[in-house]
Amino acid sequence: MAPPRPDLKIEALAPNHDRDGFSCGVDSLDRYLRTQASQDVRRKANGVFIMVERAKPNVVLGYYTLCATALPQGDVPASTRKHIPRYPLVSATLVGRLAVSQVRQGERLGAILLADAVRRAYESAETVGSSMLVVDALSERAAAFYEGHGFARLPESLRLVLPMSAIGRMVGL
Repeated sequence: MAPPRPDLKIEALAPNHDRDGFSCGVDSLDRYLRTQASQDVRRKANGVFIMVERAKPNVVLGYYTLCATALPQGDVPASTRKHIPRYPLVSATLVGRLAVSQVRQGERLGAILLADAVRRAYESAETVGSSMLVVDALSERAAAFYEGHGFARLPESLRLVLPMSAIGRMVGL
């Protein structure tokens, strides 16, 4: 996972963030940030976290969302089942969206956003009861990004999972 950079910060979505100026090149992700993100925060449907430069705190460089979800036990890959409870539904945290501004792609900002999402999900897992982190990749390229960061792909899908126990080992806990 990429370490944070001192020139950047990741914070909860706020009114000062210029959502209209953000473009990652994926219409659904751009549209979500512009039109739906603040409603989701207000309704407590998603946590929305924004990456900005400290010198330009209104310019959105990237964002991700977190929310609670559950997976049927049978959807969890056998390789990760040993790390989760044996309930019919497995509680999890979903990284619903993750996007980086087109003008800043290629700078590993996605890895920094993901590292922050993993840390936040892990820190809240004991409080909210979450045994894994889940992502639904939009493409094979995105799935490869998550696989490169330790996520395991569910068979024949673009859904990937990372058990909280594995995250704990990554962060040395």
